[in-house]
Amino acid sequence: MSPPTGVNAQLRHLVHYHLDNGLFENALFFASRLHAQEPRNGDAAHLLALCSLRLGRYKAAFDYAKPKGHQPQHLGCAYVFAQACLGLERYDAGVQALEKSRGLWAGRNHWNKHSDTSRRHVPDAAACYCLLGKLHGAHGDTKKAIEYYVESLKLNPFMWDAFTELCDIGAVVRPQNIFKITPEMLASISHSATNGHGPTSLATHDSFDAKNPFVSTPDVDPFNTSVRPHGDANGLNLGGPNLFSKLNGSMPPAVSSFHDLETPTSTGQNVRDEDVMMGEPGGPVMEDMMQERHVPDVPRAPTRKTRMQNLNAPDDPPRMRPITTRSRLKPASETNDRTEIPQPQWHNGHKRTVSGHSMHHPAPTNTQPADLSAAPPRRSTRLQTVQSGAHNMISGIRSMSSRNATAASRDPDLKERRELRKVRATGTKGKTSSVGNVGRVVSGNRKMMADAAEVTKQDSRPPSVAATAPPPKMALPSDASREQEALNWLLDLLLRIGSGYRYLSRFECVKAVEAFQSVSTHQRETPWVLAQIGKAYYERSMWAESEKVFLRIRERCPSYIEDMDVFSTVLWQQNKETDLAYLAHTLNDQDRLSPQTWVALGNAFSLQREHDQAIKCFTRATQLDPKFAYAFTLQGHEHISNEEFDKASYAYRCAISANNRHYNGWYGLGKVYEMQHKFDVAERHYRAAFSINPNNDLLAMKIGSVLDRMKKTEAALMQYEIAIRLNPHALQARVKKAHILLKLGSAEEALHEYLVVKDAQPGDANIHLHIGQAYKRLRNRSEAIKYFTICMNLDPVAQRYVKEEMESWDEEVGGWSSDDDGV
Repeated sequence: MSPPTGVNAQLRHLVHYHLDNGLFENALFFASRLHAQEPRNGDAAHLLALCSLRLGRYKAAFDYAKPKGHQPQHLGCAYVFAQACLGLERYDAGVQALEKSRGLWAGRNHWNKHSDTSRRHVPDAAACYCLLGKLHGAHGDTKKAIEYYVESLKLNPFMWDAFTELCDIGAVVRPQNIFKITPEMLASISHSATNGHGPTSLATHDSFDAKNPFVSTPDVDPFNTSVRPHGDANGLNLGGPNLFSKLNGSMPPAVSSFHDLETPTSTGQNVRDEDVMMGEPGGPVMEDMMQERHVPDVPRAPTRKTRMQNLNAPDDPPRMRPITTRSRLKPASETNDRTEIPQPQWHNGHKRTVSGHSMHHPAPTNTQPADLSAAPPRRSTRLQTVQSGAHNMISGIRSMSSRNATAASRDPDLKERRELRKVRATGTKGKTSSVGNVGRVVSGNRKMMADAAEVTKQDSRPPSVAATAPPPKMALPSDASREQEALNWLLDLLLRIGSGYRYLSRFECVKAVEAFQSVSTHQRETPWVLAQIGKAYYERSMWAESEKVFLRIRERCPSYIEDMDVFSTVLWQQNKETDLAYLAHTLNDQDRLSPQTWVALGNAFSLQREHDQAIKCFTRATQLDPKFAYAFTLQGHEHISNEEFDKASYAYRCAISANNRHYNGWYGLGKVYEMQHKFDVAERHYRAAFSINPNNDLLAMKIGSVLDRMKKTEAALMQYEIAIRLNPHALQARVKKAHILLKLGSAEEALHEYLVVKDAQPGDANIHLHIGQAYKRLRNRSEAIKYFTICMNLDPVAQRYVKEEMESWDEEVGGWSSDDDGV
């Protein structure tokens, strides 16, 4: 048995309803039913693939959205197919699908076209460019990825992920040239304000029309099947359960249920090209909609009338008693004698008989039946009849203006329409349409509905209601300026946050912190911004400051888990074993399947010197997220602690493969080669890491260290100076620089560096030993003995080294000077 018309539309409604409410399993179920009904429809395939994609089932989405040979190119399917290809790492196939459908999305711009009640189901050019950039970037084609990201941001500066991807790639980005209002945006704002597309004006106008019983719109008309699904229980269907409740006014009119719809429907007649999922206008959606909701222009007269067909009336009649069989079967003369009970009347002053004929409501004294062939009464008479019949039933509506009614009755166009209705009424057993109901037609031609609504809509409103009517749907000139002001504020916010992110991606941590601090307080205290500030302090090795920021995140948003791997490393660097264990335990309770949780667990085991357990935790993190480069790096560090250099090298290479700009992976490889005494290879990897992060003093010091071991003393000294310039508090770089200066015979400069380190670390015995050696080179005997003695007091184990220095006094050229002319 073939399904009735309207089933496919209802299935679409159900799919969108469940998608909007996050019930993806339900959406997938109904999308499967829709696809079974329309196996060749691209829209059905798109919805089925989209539901699978929302559930993370990339292979199913890939299969459903894959273009078929008998289908035309479908933009929605192509976009979902490309997204599935990104998840399945089939980057070439995704790029080809989007490129083949370029003609369908090129030139589309849906910015400022999405709201609570309207949306676009197919992507625009900015979204497609962004996805193309992701596909090319994942494939390794950085140049193409940058081009597509730039194109995406040109069309829509709110493509935040395109901006962050550009920063992560390492492209030269100028946020001030991105986050600004474009001329196209200004044109869109002014166009919306001029045409009154704002949500405020729409809501005001629609709510006014819905509440006015004398105003009819296509949405309100229960007999206009082209604007509502067939079989809707809210309409006045034959034998519907809510028929009498609607006639008595105990239920809200059907229009309320349609004005509040938030899920997109395909039942409207005016469908824009952007709303159609197919790339070509007039595709399966449009054709199916016209087939299901086609209303013939001139319906044929029925051969026989049934009783229930007389109930086909507008859904806004005056309050009336239920129609019984007894009242229908009474003659017209008997019915007219009962003047003490208000009889049911329509807006045109007629009442229905058993046969469906429309007859006059005569005066109480007149008992003759009405002439069915008589022409309809004049409009002024009808309006007076409506007022007298609805006086005791409709409160709050004032009498109609007789002047407007008289003027309207003299309209020649209306007179012609009345003559035409009279002829059609005679040909269809006397049924006439209601002029006073403004376009609502019980049966017959529906073409005149719009014309009648335009002519009589204003006349049918009571003066009191018209006086309080809202202005036309025209936005005030200040609306565009207010929207532009809001956009300027939002773009300024993105500029500040984007500048901070850009500085952080280039490891300019000081500028990054300044940019993030310039953000307003309520925006700066959000978890994401605080995490960026914490990472900036982490990159500068300011562990205490970074810990304070991350603790604020834990206090304000305990469920935030994205950057907790960095927080765990900060605690590891400070040897806070208890705090790190508590963090790992808390994260494990929150989300056991998060890679950040397993990184925190691995750091906790590493701090306890349980390297094998730590390796297992880091391995689990990489299994949960194969692109988590930092977990691979930490795994390599643990392998180095176990002196498993081959495994460490493999882990570092996996980190670089996951993220080519992950400088920690390059540093790890350099460290492995340095421990294997392959200094030239280690230097290349250290320099690769330093090219990514040129503000890291540790990397500069490592380059100097391998150069020193390669006997390239001058080059090593230059690298140490770079490290000190990057971080004046880099004490280890100062010590190494002082060692080279001693080798080169610059004892005074070396002594200066040693004294700086001694002031920062007064309890370090090695520093006092080095200071003694520097005074020995300067032939300052008393100062040398002083610092040698302090060194032995701080560390008795260093007595052997001090003894060797004392025994070598006589071997020094020139001996020792007796005076204390030290530095």
